[in-house]
Amino acid sequence: MHQIPMSLLIAFTLMALSGCGNHADSGSKPASPKAPNVKIAQPLSQTVTEWDEYTGRVEAVNTVDVRARVSGYLEKVNFKAGDKVTKGDLLFLIDPKPFTAQLNYAEAELERAKSKYELAKNDLSRAERLFKAKAISEEEHDSRNKGLRETLAAVQSGEANVYAAKLNLEFTKVRSPIDGRIARELITAGNVVNSTGTDATLLTTIVSINPVYVYVDADERSVLKYRRQAKKGGHGNLGDEKTPAELAIADELDFPHQGHLDYIAPREDSTTGTFSLRGVFANPDELLSPGFFARMRVRASAPYQAILIPDRAIGTDQAQRFVWMVIQDNQVEYRKVELGAHIGESRVITQGLKSEEWIVVEGINKLRPGIQVVPEHITLVDSAKELRP
Repeated sequence: MHQIPMSLLIAFTLMALSGCGNHADSGSKPASPKAPNVKIAQPLSQTVTEWDEYTGRVEAVNTVDVRARVSGYLEKVNFKAGDKVTKGDLLFLIDPKPFTAQLNYAEAELERAKSKYELAKNDLSRAERLFKAKAISEEEHDSRNKGLRETLAAVQSGEANVYAAKLNLEFTKVRSPIDGRIARELITAGNVVNSTGTDATLLTTIVSINPVYVYVDADERSVLKYRRQAKKGGHGNLGDEKTPAELAIADELDFPHQGHLDYIAPREDSTTGTFSLRGVFANPDELLSPGFFARMRVRASAPYQAILIPDRAIGTDQAQRFVWMVIQDNQVEYRKVELGAHIGESRVITQGLKSEEWIVVEGINKLRPGIQVVPEHITLVDSAKELRP
């Protein structure tokens, strides 16, 4: 067997080690980063109107607690719980017989007083003639004159008693004072009802149903904004201009109910620093019930032309907001922007952006200044909707 020279073994070993080193070096070189895919779009330029949103409760325009105005036995309940009633409808009947008797008695007493009055009038007429003939004394004449005035007062008292008796008899028929929807009866037929002061028996409750109110609390700045808008429109206050308002209830995402503001509290609540605002809304289908939770929004600006972009296209750098612009050679550029109002799912840009520029709307987390991207051009279709290709 031939032996390999030591010099050749050393040479082969060095070559092997050199080859391994070269292979390791070539594998450690970083690959060129792939340009990220992003979606870009031009901002929307459209006419928008700003709205301020509040939460509150639906309230009835009129709410009436129906109470007994005379005491007696409740003879009849003339409605079903939840009925729709109109003003003047008969709701309850209290036994009228005692009050009919009182009226008959008062009318009889009135007739008696009238008879006495006629007699006193005739007596005074005779006394006038006799006094002129000096057949009676002045004292007798004065006595008959006073007797006439007393009987006249008795007639007037009798007429008042008859009127009161008629009222009491009328009050035995408890009628609806307003149009609205009635609650259940709180006392059933056969029970005694009481009409004495604050202890008067509560029979039921009626609430008006169309229109309805919504009360919300607004801060001082918002109220000042609404007032200045009203003055710019040539109106003295909110109610004159009928500042538009919109309403949504618990199961509604948009604001389908249209109305307006008709009241602003004349004084600020010092404990909360807010003013009470009231919106009025038509309710012909009775969908809105008093007590419902409600979201009400109030028009906060006149319509104006604005630039809008989706919220998700806006980045945050500490307190600064920015967007990524796509410029020449598909490079991205950091751009500071000033934000305005929310409009749907978009945001108004007040400074830093033009409508003809292209911004990244999807994939902003992959970006850094100066890198190139692979853009997919899409179109913003609506300030409150998603994007489409």
